[in-house]
Amino acid sequence: MSPAACGDGRYHGNMPKIEICKVAEVLQKNHIEPAVLRRIIEEINLVVQPDPAEEAAPPPAKKQWVILISDPDQRLPKDDFTGWVLQIPESESPATTLDRIFRGAYDFNASKRGRLLPVTTVGEAIENVPAKHLKEAEVWVKSKTPVLMLRTDNRIPTDDANHIDHRRRDDEAPAAAAG
Repeated sequence: MSPAACGDGRYHGNMPKIEICKVAEVLQKNHIEPAVLRRIIEEINLVVQPDPAEEAAPPPAKKQWVILISDPDQRLPKDDFTGWVLQIPESESPATTLDRIFRGAYDFNASKRGRLLPVTTVGEAIENVPAKHLKEAEVWVKSKTPVLMLRTDNRIPTDDANHIDHRRRDDEAPAAAAG
C-alpha cells in the first residue's frame, strides 16, 4: 500500500486522481465478473463521497488586532489610541524603534518608487514602505493598518456588589462570613 493510500479511503495529495468510470473500464478489461465489478464500483463511490462533518464546519471567524496597555497609575488619558504592532531584535532597546522606521523610510524615499511617492509620516511609512526596507533597518511590521489600543489598570475586578468571584467554593462562603 502506498503512503498516500492510508486505508481511510481519502485522497492524500501525492496519488494521481482517476475517474471512477476509468477504474470500471480497467476492471472490465481484466474480466472481472459483473456482480463483483458492481460491488467494487459501489464501494468506491461510497468511499469518495465527502464527509458531511467536514462540509458543515463554519468559516473561521475574522479577527482583529488590539493592543492592551497596562496603565495601573492611570497616567494615560481616558481616550482610546490607535497604533501599530512592530517587532525589533530582542537585544535592542525599544527606544530605537522610531529611528529604525525613519531609516527604513529614508531608504525607501531614496529608491525609484520612493522618489515618485515619498512617505512623509510614520503611518505612511508603516503602511506603504515595503518590508525589505524596514527589514534592513531591523524592524518588522506585524500590522500595516493601525489597531485600537485599550488601557487597563491591570486588575481583575472582585467587587462583590458587581462581580462574583467564581474561585470561591460554596462550602467556603459560610466559613468566611462567620470568621
